[in-house]
Amino acid sequence: MIQLLIYCFINFTIIDFLDIVLVALLLYEIYRLIRGTAAINIFIGILFIYFIFKIVSGLGMQMLSEILGEFISVGVIALIIVFQQEIRRFLLLLGTRGVFFNRNKIFFGKFQFKNPYYIDIQSIIKAINKMSSTRTGALIVITKKNTLEDISQTGVLLEAKMSDQLLESIFYKNNPLHDGAVIILNNKIHAAKCVLPITTKSQGIPEKYGLRHRAAIGITEQSDAVVIVVSEQTGQFAYCKNGEIIENIYIDKLITLLEQEFNLPDKSTKK
Repeated sequence: MIQLLIYCFINFTIIDFLDIVLVALLLYEIYRLIRGTAAINIFIGILFIYFIFKIVSGLGMQMLSEILGEFISVGVIALIIVFQQEIRRFLLLLGTRGVFFNRNKIFFGKFQFKNPYYIDIQSIIKAINKMSSTRTGALIVITKKNTLEDISQTGVLLEAKMSDQLLESIFYKNNPLHDGAVIILNNKIHAAKCVLPITTKSQGIPEKYGLRHRAAIGITEQSDAVVIVVSEQTGQFAYCKNGEIIENIYIDKLITLLEQEFNLPDKSTKK
């Protein structure tokens, strides 16, 4: 056993190391994508069958190995059907922000880059503060690399200058544009009354969440956008990114999160 370990260690190359790291990162991203859903149990079951297949193949159990091998080969089609939504989300994320790279991280290291996305946070904060005091529901999507043009087409294109007064007027309950999401693109109010995809998660989502919160989770699962939600029932704020939502958030914390996300100096909103 010791001789085998020594032999494996001597023949261990940099290519083997990269192979292990890339597989580990891929499995981690797949886990992040499907955690909290019923798909995680299916995924674990598939991994278990695969490891059993490798063990019986190594032990020379030809009959069992052949049965499991046929199951795995035919199971690829079944996987595409079962994981249809997860595969779609994975490909969307891969095309918009990358699996192994994001804004301030490459693999396990962190590097600071200048963020090219400027946003007038002060106008947004003023607007949601006033909407919170009047318990006016709002759903504000701030785009980054993914411009969400397909989502914008479901609403009314505005391409208007950013202002807190305009945001308030859009979500005013008697305004025909209030029902839906506002898309902010390139520091402009790009579109209003937009229809967002609802999250496909069936587990881990509290029953109290309405369509606004579920839509916020859904669009951030499929893009690199961040979303601010103002609850119509309570007037409280929620912040959503990467399919994860922080609810009942205080305004100071929300400002900090936005400043960090868009690499803005603290003085930009705390005047």
